[in-house]
Amino acid sequence: MKKIFLICSKAFYSQLASAKARLEELGWEVYIPFTHDRPEAESQWYAKGPEEHSRMKSELFRRSRERVRQMDAVLALNFDKNGQENYIGGSTFLELYEAFMEGKKIYLWNDIPKGLLYDEISAFSPTVIHGGLDKVNP
Repeated sequence: MKKIFLICSKAFYSQLASAKARLEELGWEVYIPFTHDRPEAESQWYAKGPEEHSRMKSELFRRSRERVRQMDAVLALNFDKNGQENYIGGSTFLELYEAFMEGKKIYLWNDIPKGLLYDEISAFSPTVIHGGLDKVNP
């Protein structure tokens, strides 16, 4: 069974369950972000001080890197956020980069967002599925 890691801003965590269920129907073994069940975790770490926040973010980056290495593909759920169309934040960008460097298949839910990282994300040659999970092929 092929493995896929769903990556996204914590603002989109509510979208994970339905995407996960559909991909499982399509034959994927699906993994979701480590903090999906605790979206408030980052603010709690930050409340403990910048050093604790940095320590925890560093640990999440290491764990995400290892998870990406174990996958066959990643799918970024990139919806509109705070007036930004098809938002991809810093952590999601780093996971896309890791997937690219590891030679993994990269899918985007929506088009590449216009802006600062457009050229970099384009260079990863993602497949844009426009919400059509049947286009994510195991």
